[in-house]
Amino acid sequence: MNLCLRLMTAVDIPAGIRLKEAAGWNQTQGDWERFLRASPHGCFVADFEGQVVGSAATISYEGRFAWIGMVLVDPAQRGRGIGTKLLRKAVEYLEDCGIPSIKLDATPQGKPLYEDLGFVAEYEIERWQLERTPAPDCLGAVTSVTEEVLSLDREVFGADRRGLLKSIAEEYPAFVLQTRSRGKLRGYSFGRRGALADHLGPWVAVSEASACKLLDEFLIRSGSEMVFVDGLKNTPWALKLLRNHGFQYARSLTRMYRGRNAFPGRPRLQGAILGPEFG
Repeated sequence: MNLCLRLMTAVDIPAGIRLKEAAGWNQTQGDWERFLRASPHGCFVADFEGQVVGSAATISYEGRFAWIGMVLVDPAQRGRGIGTKLLRKAVEYLEDCGIPSIKLDATPQGKPLYEDLGFVAEYEIERWQLERTPAPDCLGAVTSVTEEVLSLDREVFGADRRGLLKSIAEEYPAFVLQTRSRGKLRGYSFGRRGALADHLGPWVAVSEASACKLLDEFLIRSGSEMVFVDGLKNTPWALKLLRNHGFQYARSLTRMYRGRNAFPGRPRLQGAILGPEFG
């Protein structure tokens, strides 16, 4: 098979969109652009006779760990090892950069492949979705992304990702939410509009009451008929609140890592991840 692995560029974004649409994923052109801005030398495509048939993207967080996402293969080309080649290329690139730990969110189908490459499970994630009658957006006041939010996010996530969060906030400012009590930050959340649904995440709070306020406000501000949330199973309040708000279970994911997991963050404060593509 005359397959070439090469760097992805902005010219390849339409092909990336075609691949993610074939897989039924929620990402947008803006998400591809975020990867290319953050990691112009760490995003790859598989090219077969001039056609892009696969992709894999990476992003490094503060040099502490890196993420692999958007591992996609054209349905007509599956079963030929293209996904494995792209994954190995991404891992090789990150190791050459001296990244000590690599993380990703694996589907049940992909998990055995990642295990073969030395990835081990960290914790479980579940996607929940809410289908409802669409309503006009009620966007409310815009909240700026403060240093206090970015500092807490670094503590919860395990590394600084301010560039990524600020990019999302600039595109979707009405979905940047905070909750406070007696002047103290008690939680925050971000959100994005996707190709299929609005997506809440990250969703972080120090208590169930604070988390509920954020979820309520996001659902008010989003008029979308479909909402996705990738909730952490071990966070005491996350799945409970989603069930109580009418969300239904959609699929499972496993957060996995390769190398030394020296910066696990504080996942018990995190109700939902930013997304499987970004962590």
